[in-house]
Amino acid sequence: MKELLMSPSPMIGNTSSSLYTWGMSEKTVNQISMALRDMYDKGIAAIQKNNLDYAVTLLSTVLRQEPSFFEGRQALRAAQFKRSGGKTSFFRKFVGAASALTKGQLALRNNPQEALIVAEDVLNDDPGNKDAHELLADAALVMQMPKTAVLSLEVAFRANQSDRKLAEKLGDTLYALKQNDRAEKIFRDLVSLHPRDPGLNEKLKNVLAARTLSEGGYENLADGAGSYRDILRNKGEAILLEQERRTVKDPEVAGRLIGEYQTRLEAEPENLRLMSQIAGLYAERKEYERAIEQLERMQTIGGVADPEIARKIHEYKLKKFDQKIGQIDPTGADAPEQRMELDAKRGVLVLEEARKRAGLYPTDLMIRYELGLLSFQAGRLGEAIAELQKAQNLPIRRIAAMSLLAQAFSKRGMNDLAARKLQEALKEKQLFDDEKKDLHYQLGTVLDAMGRRDEAMEQYKVIYEQDIGYRDVMSKVDAFYTASN
Repeated sequence: MKELLMSPSPMIGNTSSSLYTWGMSEKTVNQISMALRDMYDKGIAAIQKNNLDYAVTLLSTVLRQEPSFFEGRQALRAAQFKRSGGKTSFFRKFVGAASALTKGQLALRNNPQEALIVAEDVLNDDPGNKDAHELLADAALVMQMPKTAVLSLEVAFRANQSDRKLAEKLGDTLYALKQNDRAEKIFRDLVSLHPRDPGLNEKLKNVLAARTLSEGGYENLADGAGSYRDILRNKGEAILLEQERRTVKDPEVAGRLIGEYQTRLEAEPENLRLMSQIAGLYAERKEYERAIEQLERMQTIGGVADPEIARKIHEYKLKKFDQKIGQIDPTGADAPEQRMELDAKRGVLVLEEARKRAGLYPTDLMIRYELGLLSFQAGRLGEAIAELQKAQNLPIRRIAAMSLLAQAFSKRGMNDLAARKLQEALKEKQLFDDEKKDLHYQLGTVLDAMGRRDEAMEQYKVIYEQDIGYRDVMSKVDAFYTASN
C-alpha cells in the first residue's frame, strides 16, 4: 500500500514521455546567480518604464544562460506581448520564422535548449505564434520544465481551442503538475466533443481519481503528513467523487448524485463547490434550466462577479435554445417559421449576453473581441468598430480584429480606411497561412472597389504564386492576363 501511494502519478492514456515522473526543475529568482538576478531586475524595470526593446533583450539574455528560470520566462512573455500591442510594426522583422521553426524541430530531440532559444526568438517578434509556442512547450517538456510548457500551451490553446491535440497536451501537462481542476475541465470538454473516445474517457477518469486521492488525504499519508483517520473522515466524499467519475459513462448516476448533493447542501447552504457539482450534473441530464438556477444562486452567494460562472450560464442558455430547436418536428408545416423564430431569439441572446459580460469585465479584451464579432455579424457596424478597435490590442486576436475592422469599414463604404487597416495587418502578419491569404484577398477586393484594379491584381497574384486553388484567385488572375494579351 505504501509503495503504491508513494509511486509517481500514473500516465494518462498512451502518453510516452517522462512527464509524470519529473521533479520540478524550474528555478525561482532566489536560485539564479546574482549577476543574472541583477539583469532580470533591470529587465523588470525596463518593462515598467515601457522600454520594451531593452527589456526583451535583457530577459532573453538571462534565459539563454538560465533557461529554467520560470519567473524570467513570465516577464519576457509579458514584455513581448506588451511590445506587440503598441506599435504597428517592430524595429526588426523575423522574416525567417518558418525556416527557423523547422530548424528548431530538428534540434528538439538532441538539443532541446537550442529549440527553446529558436522558439523564443520567433516569439520576440510574434508572441502569439502558435507553432513557436508548441515548439517551446515540447522543448520544455523534454527538459522537465512543465510550468514553462504550460505557459506556452495556454497561449496557443486560447487561440486554437478546437485543436484537440493541443488540448490533450495541455491537459496532460496540467495533470502532471497536479492541477487537477484545470485538467478536468479540459478533458471534460474533450469528452463532451468525443464521447466515444476510450482514450479521452480514460484520461478523465485518471484526473478524477487523482483528485479523489488528493482530497481524500492519501497523498498526505504517503508524505507522512496525514493519517488514516483523515482518510476515514473524507471517505464519504471520496465515494461521491468516485460516483461522479462514473457519470462520464453512466448519466443515470447523475440523478442519485444530485439527491445526495442536495441533502448535503441543506446542511451547508453556502457550499459553492456542491452547487457547481449539482449544476454540472443537471447539465449532463440536459436539464439546463435547473443548472442555470444553481449557477445563478452561486453568483448571489459568492458576491463577486465570476467570469467562469457567467460563461457557463451563457453556455447553458444557448444549449436550451439548441435543445428546443432540436425538438422541432421537421415534418410540421410551420417548422421553418419555428426554427427561424428560435434562431432569431438565440442571436439576440448571444449579443445581449456579450454586452452584459463586457459591462461586467470592461478590461477583458477577449470579451471585447467576441462582442465586436457578434455586433459585426448582426450588422451593427458602429458598435462592432468601437469594440474591435479595443480588441486589436489583444495580441492573440490582433490580426483577426484588424481584419474584421477592415470589413466593417468596407461595409460602411470607407474603403480607404479598410485598405489602410489591411495593409497594417499584413505588415505584422509573418507566416503565409490562410489568415494572411485572406488579408491579401480582402485588400484586393477593397482596392478593386476603389477602381485601383492593377493594385488589386497584385494582391491576388501574391496568393496565386503560393496557392492557386484559393477561392477564385485563379480565375481572377487568368482573366486579367487574358484581357492584357
